[in-house]
Amino acid sequence: MSSSPWGWLWNGDEDVATPFDAGAVSTCAPVGEAWITTIATGSLLGRVGCMRWMQAQWWLLTGVTVALGLAQGVLAEGLPSRLKVGMPAFDGGKVRLGWDIPGTGWAFRVEESAAVGGTWVLSSGGEVGTARTWTDASEAADAGRVFRVVAVPPPVVRGNLVSATKTTTYTTANLTFLFAFAGIPLIPQHNVDVYKVVYDTVDPWGLPTRASAAVALPATAGRSWPLLAYQHGTITTEAEAPSAGSSTEGLLGVVLATSGYASVLADYLGFGESPGRHPYHHAASTATSVVDAMRACRSLCATNGKALNGQVFLAGYSQGGHATLAVLRELEARHATEFPVTACAAMAGAYDLSGVTLTDALSDRRPPNAYYFAYLLQTLVDLYDLAPSLGSLLVPPYDTTIPALLASESPGGEINEAMPRIPNRILKPEYLAAVRGDPEHPLRRALRDNDLTGFVPKAALRLYHCSGDEDVLPANSVVARDRFTAAGVSGVLLVDPSAGAGHGDCVEPALLAAKAWFDSLKQ
Repeated sequence: MSSSPWGWLWNGDEDVATPFDAGAVSTCAPVGEAWITTIATGSLLGRVGCMRWMQAQWWLLTGVTVALGLAQGVLAEGLPSRLKVGMPAFDGGKVRLGWDIPGTGWAFRVEESAAVGGTWVLSSGGEVGTARTWTDASEAADAGRVFRVVAVPPPVVRGNLVSATKTTTYTTANLTFLFAFAGIPLIPQHNVDVYKVVYDTVDPWGLPTRASAAVALPATAGRSWPLLAYQHGTITTEAEAPSAGSSTEGLLGVVLATSGYASVLADYLGFGESPGRHPYHHAASTATSVVDAMRACRSLCATNGKALNGQVFLAGYSQGGHATLAVLRELEARHATEFPVTACAAMAGAYDLSGVTLTDALSDRRPPNAYYFAYLLQTLVDLYDLAPSLGSLLVPPYDTTIPALLASESPGGEINEAMPRIPNRILKPEYLAAVRGDPEHPLRRALRDNDLTGFVPKAALRLYHCSGDEDVLPANSVVARDRFTAAGVSGVLLVDPSAGAGHGDCVEPALLAAKAWFDSLKQ
């Protein structure tokens, strides 16, 4: 039988993994290792999984001489594995395992247990280094043993500042003119230095990669500043990335810096200096890329004599609203001491992807920007193995036109013109019917993995969403607030900064309201 993806665990953090109890969903291992478990046997007994970091395990009995085929499939609440383990083989009664994974620098070890859910110990000769095969030193016991392959990703110093290039400097006189021309009702307080930074981070699979961000710093000496990470909205072209210096949202960093914040705006994976396709609305890798941008910003401040005062603010609009809650979740779960969040303003985000957002996409409503659906679907195909390709899910002519436009990083408006007014009409009828009829459809499970309503925020949190938004339905924010409140979080406010305003018209009032709130807390 050909190799099968058996399971995957997010590899995005440097923390050391702890033993995983196969029988307890609540003990998901921390980020840092990918685990695959096999048992040499003849009958499939089941699999278990954990929520954010999926661990799929296929159980088989030992002591037999014939190995049966293993099932493949998209895994619930997690990415399919890039660690592919072949069928267990038996050589003179000894178990032999072989596996593969893209990329170099991985290290592997084989562990075993006397029973499912038992204690894991290193198998004889189990520290195989970079080798991708292992043979048991002893014959398999009739009572049965459980084996797992542990894949440790290549080391990466996340957030390491690779380079920092000053791109421009704004004086308060420059900014006064620009603000007046743009109708921004703010008075510049500080000259601003703007940099493009390149830093080390990890991709959606936990492999080392590089990314970039824009950093805008107040130029005033002798002061300390709060750190503010702003997450931008949906873009499809390089020119729109904050570090390119030509995007409207990129200039927001300058607005924040002249107001007294050390601001960092990550380009996101797939834009700027980051290779590959952008993982649109993939919560986990968006969060790691932003956290590492914050680290790079901190390093730049240190090398330029810019002191940070310990306050941390998070904000973002549209896709950036979703990204902002993902960053908040990541920081509070894994980096609370490093970056204690003072306040978080998430604006107009699709936080309930598997609920409000999918229900809307499956309806006959005609949203202003139908291409968001195709953009998201491409990411789900890329990362969750929903199909061999996006085109294989689509009806003509969309099966060729839409993937080509997405691959060429065409402007959003151009992709929009190629879409039907009702987004789900790009799907094959049988696939659309399957998604509608199956509450556990792989697409639904993949979206569920990127919902941001199931954690318990600790920082001061406000959700901003205008009631007339037809691009990202306000019900996303209602669901988020209600679930946070039901989980015992007090003080989560849902603010409508301009009643009846649409998605675009809500940007300025939402940003000004969030900034005013931050200013009231800023030291």
